[in-house]
Amino acid sequence: MGIKLDVNCLDHAIKLVNGSQLHLLKAISMVVEPAEQVAIVGASGSGKSTLLSLLAGLESQQQGSINYLYNNELLTEINDISGFVFQHFHLLPELNALQNVALPMLLKGMKGAEQHAFEKLRLVQMEAQAMQPVTKLSGGEQQRVAIARALCSEPKIMFADEPTGNLDQSTAEQVFEHMQKGARAAGTTMIVVTHDLNLAAKLDKIYHLENGELRL
Repeated sequence: MGIKLDVNCLDHAIKLVNGSQLHLLKAISMVVEPAEQVAIVGASGSGKSTLLSLLAGLESQQQGSINYLYNNELLTEINDISGFVFQHFHLLPELNALQNVALPMLLKGMKGAEQHAFEKLRLVQMEAQAMQPVTKLSGGEQQRVAIARALCSEPKIMFADEPTGNLDQSTAEQVFEHMQKGARAAGTTMIVVTHDLNLAAKLDKIYHLENGELRL
């Protein structure tokens, strides 16, 4: 079962060169239920990626609260049980697909890392390319490897920042479908920032971010 996310009155501003502040987020409130798949959409520069970074704990909020609940217990941090899929794949070019997926587990000293990595590659239908260098893979295939890597840690919650932003529409839909299926199979809560309304419509809920305010 995934994590429940409860956000209350989140406020965040950035300091401009002239010393003034730009309020990107204004009293944001949202609830994401366990295993729910949620999209955050909005215009470029609206603060979507900033909001996602705050939700994922990559940045600290200035005001408000972000609460994570697992089995009705409040968690103090989620680093060990969360996954992140970026727009840019961040794969190591000198490694093959299987090695890229297995590497985070190997660094943690986990047993059976490569077998577990292969299972996740199968989940995104990339097992046939497991031994191929990632430099020989297409953009869509590389993103599927990145998704498999994010799923390898069995995350209770997964964050994705424009995961299909570098792909053509047909490939984007295929990659998005694999990401959804992987999260559903694991019961993972998923929060996706995307500019693609067609892909957002495939998720359980859509939040719109405009002028620093979030609405359903």
